[in-house]
Amino acid sequence: MKKIAVYGKGGIGKSTTVSNVSAAMAAIGLTVLQIGCDPKADSTRNLTGGKNIPTVLDTLRLNGDAELNDLVVKSTSGVLCVESGGPIPGVGCAGRGIITAFEKLAELDAYTVYQPDVVLYDVLGDVVCGGFAMPIRGGYADEVCIVTSGEMMSLYAASNIAQAVRNFGKRGYASLRGLILNAKNIENENEIVDKAAAEIEASVLYRLPRDPVVQQAEALGKTVVEAFPDSDMTAHYKALAGHLLG
Repeated sequence: MKKIAVYGKGGIGKSTTVSNVSAAMAAIGLTVLQIGCDPKADSTRNLTGGKNIPTVLDTLRLNGDAELNDLVVKSTSGVLCVESGGPIPGVGCAGRGIITAFEKLAELDAYTVYQPDVVLYDVLGDVVCGGFAMPIRGGYADEVCIVTSGEMMSLYAASNIAQAVRNFGKRGYASLRGLILNAKNIENENEIVDKAAAEIEASVLYRLPRDPVVQQAEALGKTVVEAFPDSDMTAHYKALAGHLLG
């Protein structure tokens, strides 16, 4: 079982990237479990027809307990989808929601029941503390990838995430696999990201171009891989999936 945590600044296109990679992996027959670790609970929307699925926290709040089929939704592309969810706005800690979700999935033996080939954690990367660091420090992920663009704030977040991964890595936890450039078409973007990658001693794993087909697919509530299987962008997501599997 390959376990990859994908981090990145909010709004960088991380969830879009993860869901398309999940769909690409599922398309070659792999069992893929995608776990959304963002209080917005929108990681898997493009896999589930543009609709939010019930979150672990909401289900536990409403019912007091849950079974796996209450928490795991299989998408039309075959991806197993889970959203950790978050607390009631203004009350509680969002990171705690991730911890609760992970503990519940472990209690219900989710990994044994579904036997996924790949687990992808989609984690908000503006902060790397508490529950948001759980995929790194809890032994859940083996590798960490960071989605970024050439914009200053996304690179700043990438630097912080990389430092956190290295700090935890000294204790035998997940290692940093590298950066994924999700292009915004800013001037000299490749050069800017290459320089930042060198400074944080990371490689650039893949460069995703900016393509309007991504927004077209999202308007349909689908991944690019499912909505436009013959597009150039689908080929890019499949190539990225191959890199991650390799």
